Amino acid sequence: MSHSASEGRSVLITGASTGIGAACALDLDKHGFRVFAGVRKEFDGEALQAKSSDRLTSVVIDVTQSKTIEQAAAKIKADVGEDGLYGLVNNAGILVPGPLECVPLDDIRRQYEVNVFGVIAVTQAMLPLVRAAEGRIINMGSISGKAAPPYLGAYASSKFALESITDVLRMELTRWKIDVSIVEPDSVATPIWGKLLETAAEMGKHLPESVRKLYEQDLTSMSKASVQMDKSGMSVDKVVYAVRHALTARRPKTRYPVGVRTHMAFFAARHLPDRTRDGFMRRAMGMK
Repeated sequence: MSHSASEGRSVLITGASTGIGAACALDLDKHGFRVFAGVRKEFDGEALQAKSSDRLTSVVIDVTQSKTIEQAAAKIKADVGEDGLYGLVNNAGILVPGPLECVPLDDIRRQYEVNVFGVIAVTQAMLPLVRAAEGRIINMGSISGKAAPPYLGAYASSKFALESITDVLRMELTRWKIDVSIVEPDSVATPIWGKLLETAAEMGKHLPESVRKLYEQDLTSMSKASVQMDKSGMSVDKVVYAVRHALTARRPKTRYPVGVRTHMAFFAARHLPDRTRDGFMRRAMGMK
């Protein structure tokens, strides 16, 4: 799609305060889209608007709070009118680490509230606008939605859920010519890995001594692996390009695996026995 072809088409991106969401918002703005950047705090939106054209508008939206979703939907509807919303990029997400034996259930619920229920809630609210535009929905998945790493069980399972949600939406919405895609990146050089390290360190402090000793060796290995991911994560530009392609291609892909390891994970999921995959995964996380 040329710059002129995207002119006037509106897109909502959730989780646009930092990382992938912010990068996508700025890129789509640069390519002529009218971007609604979903942020949780107004000053994050102001910082984003300072880097963009006047086509970009920040909207306060917390995907776990129905009131903010409703208010955002009303604002966008008032702005776009009958043209509707051409793109919805469900990007907002968090990462809760730790051994499943001891991750508090409230933390697992919070993981699902953001990564799963938040996606569904925003999609439900925005679908009438997307239908009006015969638009597109892009969900931000992960390599962990195809290959679950140890100690990221809550996060991986939420991304596995997003895979099936994407499949179901794609089939259910085809009648209205709404394309639904999922982008599945490997680790990206964004703040999420630094936040993972902070969360893991904080969680370790609160584990019972007996439990901490049981998992100490693996958790130390995971922390080291996370530091490496933080340093060697691929450029966010690759993810941004996949999102833009999903919004602009005449026939978008249903899945966008991004990064060499993601393609390897796809292959392994189809062809390797479970225990072989387990061994590769533990070694990748620095574990014996």
